[in-house]
Order: sequence, then C-alpha cells, then structure tokens
Amino acid sequence: MRRKTAIPPAPLPQRHGVDPVRLRLPGTGAWSTVREYLVHRLPAVDPARIDAMLCGREILGTDGPLAPDAPFAPGAHLWFYRDLPAEVHVPFEIEVLYRDEHLVVADKPHFLATTPRGRHVTQTALSRLRHGLGLPALSPAHRLDRLTAGLAMFVVRPDERAAYQNLFRDRLVRKEYRALARYEPGLELPRTVRSRIVKERGVIAAQEVAGPPNSESLIELTGRTGGVGHYRLRPRTGRTHQLRLHMNSLGIPILGDPIYPVLLDEPAPDDFGSPLQLLSAVLEFTDPVTGGERRFESRRRLAPEPGPAR
Repeated sequence: MRRKTAIPPAPLPQRHGVDPVRLRLPGTGAWSTVREYLVHRLPAVDPARIDAMLCGREILGTDGPLAPDAPFAPGAHLWFYRDLPAEVHVPFEIEVLYRDEHLVVADKPHFLATTPRGRHVTQTALSRLRHGLGLPALSPAHRLDRLTAGLAMFVVRPDERAAYQNLFRDRLVRKEYRALARYEPGLELPRTVRSRIVKERGVIAAQEVAGPPNSESLIELTGRTGGVGHYRLRPRTGRTHQLRLHMNSLGIPILGDPIYPVLLDEPAPDDFGSPLQLLSAVLEFTDPVTGGERRFESRRRLAPEPGPAR
C-alpha cells in the first residue's frame, strides 16, 4: 500500500478568512525552475505577475520565500496568496446563533454564499466566520445556496468534520424551510412531491426528467397574506434546487426566484432588492459526537407576516 506523504503546515496564515493556495510540484518534469512550472501550471495568470510575486518574496516553500530562479524540486510544496476577485460587499450581517467546541450555527442572510467559489471568496459565510471568530480551521457541514437565507452549520474541529458532514450525506438531518409563493386556492395541500432531478455541470438550471424519483419534498400551506401563500417545506432528499423545482412544478414558484420558471437576466452584483423568498428555518439531528439531540431555528422571517390559511 502506498503511504500518503504528510502535508507540511502552511507558512502563510489565512487572509480575510481564505487559505493560501498550496501547490505540490510533480514528481517528474522538464521544468528547470519553479517559475517555469508555475507559468505552465497557471496559464490564466500573466507570467509578469508570477515574476512580481517571486521578486516580492510572495511565493513560499517549506524553507521560506523562493528566489526568482529557484530550481524545480520534484514533490516540493509551495504556497502563495491568490489575487482575489473584485467583490461587491454583501451589506447584511451573519448572526451566530450557537457556538461550542464542536459546532458553529449561523443565520445566513440572502445573497451571501456559504463557501468560497468562483467570484465569491471573501464575501462568504465561511470566510466571514473564520475571520470574525478567529477559527481558521472552521469548515462547512453542508452547503446552503447563496440566494437562500437561514441556518448554515459549520464544524470547528477538522477531525470531526466527516462525522457532521455524513449526517447530511446520510439524510439524518431533519430540515424545514419556509417559503413565500403565490396562493393558489385550488391546489390541494399538504402533498408530497417526488421527481427525478438532474443538474448538468455548467448549466444554471436543474431539470426534472422522466425516470425513477431521486427527490422527495413535503409541501404544506401554513397561512396566507392576500394573494401570497406561506409554505412549510420539508425535503426528504437534498438535490440541487430541489425545493425550488418542486414548488415550480406545482405552479407556485417561490417569489424572487431568478431561475424558475424562467431564467432571468442576471441582476447587477449590487442589486439586493429582490431576495429569493426561501428560508432554511429548522435543523434537527442527533449529534454524532456528543450523542445529544440538537435543534436549531432561524430568527429570520420572510415578509409579509402570514394570516390564517383558508
């Protein structure tokens, strides 16, 4: 059995809650210098920028900053900060509802991504919490869509990460969402919606297709305000955009949804005026580390407040 090589600790701290990039040089190659390899490995980066980073002692190996002519060393590790994309500040606070030595549970606002991805790096729940709480090893237990508000759970200790992530993988977390959508008096609720959902990489919208169901949601009407219905959604599975697709399939797409039923033009990055009216409201589970029963509930509310269902 091939033994894994231990990864040395990063010589650079996190910046704005974001880890430095770590690269391991390949075991063989025709490159004579680290610079040559980086130009090959990072084609989207201007070679002049790589030169500037090397001259500025911004690329580090295990023994410190690398010189511009540092020789290629097979298998060596190196670290550097990537140039962060220009990001629009999300002008809403993330509230910590619970924190102990195992978990952080936060109430995420709309428009704030859970983890760094693509153009959202520092303006994410994970980066803000790592930086604000001084917890550089904090990691997500699950992923909540950027447009969805509410409960997002994070793991404090790296050695406990898998135990909490497996709760979501194995469907051992009881989730409850709130949503606003058009009130449809002729729609019989509650009902369970089952369908087969597929999501192609690089395509924004997921689709419901023919075939054995791989998704299931219980949808209930809890109240209404005029023509707006207030719905409680209980997903039994966790497919991408599952609740949004199931609500749309009933003819009551969630208010503020920019994808279903019609993909709208992407709003300006600083347009926070029409949030998706979907809230991760409740998480319940048996803690895999402590054995205790956990229940967390969001303090956020979707407006308007509901009246009685009729």
